[in-house]
Amino acid sequence: MPTLLARGAEVVVTMDTGRRELRQAGLFARDGVIEQVGPDESLPATADIVLDLRHQILLPGLVNCHHHLDQTLTRNLPAGQDAALFGWLAAHYRVWARRTPEMSRTATLVGLAELALSGCTTVFDHAYLFRNGCRIDDQIAAAAEIGVRFIASRGSMSRGQSQGGTPPDECVEDEDAILADSERVIARYHDPSPGAMLQMVLAPCSPFSVTDRLMRDTAALARRHGVRLHTHLCETIDEQRYTLDRFGRRPVEYMQDLGWVDEDVWYAHAVHVDDAEIATLAAHRTGVCHCPTSNMRLASGIAPVMKYLRAGVPTGLGVDGSASNDGSNMLAETRQAMLLARLQLGLDTNVEPGAERDPASWMSARQALELATRGGAEVLGRQDIGALEVGRRCDFFTLDLQAVGYAGGLIDPVAAIVFCAPQNARTTVVEGRIVVQDGRIATLEMDAVIAEHNRHAQRLVAIG
Repeated sequence: MPTLLARGAEVVVTMDTGRRELRQAGLFARDGVIEQVGPDESLPATADIVLDLRHQILLPGLVNCHHHLDQTLTRNLPAGQDAALFGWLAAHYRVWARRTPEMSRTATLVGLAELALSGCTTVFDHAYLFRNGCRIDDQIAAAAEIGVRFIASRGSMSRGQSQGGTPPDECVEDEDAILADSERVIARYHDPSPGAMLQMVLAPCSPFSVTDRLMRDTAALARRHGVRLHTHLCETIDEQRYTLDRFGRRPVEYMQDLGWVDEDVWYAHAVHVDDAEIATLAAHRTGVCHCPTSNMRLASGIAPVMKYLRAGVPTGLGVDGSASNDGSNMLAETRQAMLLARLQLGLDTNVEPGAERDPASWMSARQALELATRGGAEVLGRQDIGALEVGRRCDFFTLDLQAVGYAGGLIDPVAAIVFCAPQNARTTVVEGRIVVQDGRIATLEMDAVIAEHNRHAQRLVAIG
């Protein structure tokens, strides 16, 4: 069984039960599983792979709980640059529907490479528009090429504009076909075992793009097979108005009626919720994926993340789509989460003018890192990732503390990687295998992929 030894790190951020931060330390793993974490002198002397981490900080791999990898084809699309969610979607739906399997491959490779370079080792992707022969199989095959831990969704849209939904009718699918394909991909791909590199999730897109029947039938199918459920929820005020006008209920109450409030469910965004709804999510252990950059880009609002954490709602981070974020950088998202939570605190009108805010209400750098690691693992129902401790998988990344972006900030190097401008990973390891080496993708020649992807993106937009 192959072994890996990483040693000499200035700091190891374990995110273990005790949240230990170890100096001059490292880890030893065998066959992708961590066997030791500790000071250098406590580790074996050699291994099949030995990483010298002098002047580096070692952290658990970041966990991305919500993405749309195909959207790397439409970053910065002019028609959507200055639009809120519904207008932004209207500008993109038909463009996304024109993509081909070849386009999906390069989009997935580009998005995953960017994520791996930011220290991300586990990625959930929400794909829900399948035309021109595109299938979720395209993204799954591409993820295997890069080598990240991948959680794929068989997403769906079935309620077109003629039925009161937001997608054009030509962008939705037949519900029986959706359910049949969901059965197919679960049977073919889902791995429920610890350390799984590939798992499936069922993910109808949103309350304004699927029917009640599909939501209920999808939940029943998922629970029959033991897979998790995901959807967008409470992202904008427009969505809240939609569910109130059409169903007579706020989004969370509507989800409860459909059987979508439980510990096997998590929502993307969850921006516009009240205290009672937060209590409901906490009571049922229903998770939330916070996507701060996308929420700012589309002027959706600020999710009440500190309230989620205080209430005990499982909470992780996601970059969201690369057309509503225009990047796929989890370390940047970690920083953004901390800053946006602080902005929200500053906007709290219940605080007396000039009064000092309770330090406990501030999001710290370490809390933000926890959201991106342990928090994301919990949201995805994984106990085998998200921390560096014995028995968990060997997923980690390192950053060069000698980078110019950290100069002057090393009194607290752990906080520096959140407070300072995000830097690319020096090394990223998934399941004990090197994916990023010396700041470059090690598993693929990315220059050719990027060139092909740019050709696809130009063609996709030019078709219209």
